[in-house]
Amino acid sequence: MALTRAKKEETVDKLKEIMNKARSVTFVNFKGLNVEKANQARKHLKDQNVGYLVAKKTLIKRALDEVGISGEMPALEGEIALAYSEEDLTASAREVYGFQKKESGVLTIAGGIFEGSYRDAEKMTEIASIPSRPVLYGQFVNLINSPLQGLVIALGRIAEERERTSA
Repeated sequence: MALTRAKKEETVDKLKEIMNKARSVTFVNFKGLNVEKANQARKHLKDQNVGYLVAKKTLIKRALDEVGISGEMPALEGEIALAYSEEDLTASAREVYGFQKKESGVLTIAGGIFEGSYRDAEKMTEIASIPSRPVLYGQFVNLINSPLQGLVIALGRIAEERERTSA
C-alpha cells in the first residue's frame, strides 16, 4: 500500500526529530530478517533504551538532507532501519552489534551518525566495541585501585615477615 503525502511528511518530521534529539544514530540493514527475529531485536533494543524505527530509504534520505549532517552519507543498501539513543552516545551501535553477534548476523550495521557527522559501517562497528559507561567506570576504578592494592599487599607481607623474624 502506498503512503499518502501527509503520512510521508509525518514520517520525515518524525525522522528529523529523532536525528535532532538522538546522541547517535545507527543505520541498520535488516534484509532477510524474519518477523520473529525482528521482534526479538526490537525487544532487545528497547530493553537497552535504544529506539528502533523502520522507514523507506527515500524518506530517511530526505530527512537527513533537511537536518544537514556533515560528512559523506554512507551507502544505504538493502532494507534500512534506524537504531538511536538519546542517552548513551555508543548504545545504538553497541546494542545492534551485540544482537548481530548473538544472532549470527541477522542485523548488520550500514553506517551511522556519531557526534554530528556521518560514519561508515567500519567506523560504527569500532564505536560499537566501546564499553558502556558503567563498565568504563568499573575499569577506571580498578585501574586506580590496582597500584594501591599492590602496595597494601606488599606492606602486609613486610609486616608478616617482621613478625616472623622477631618471634
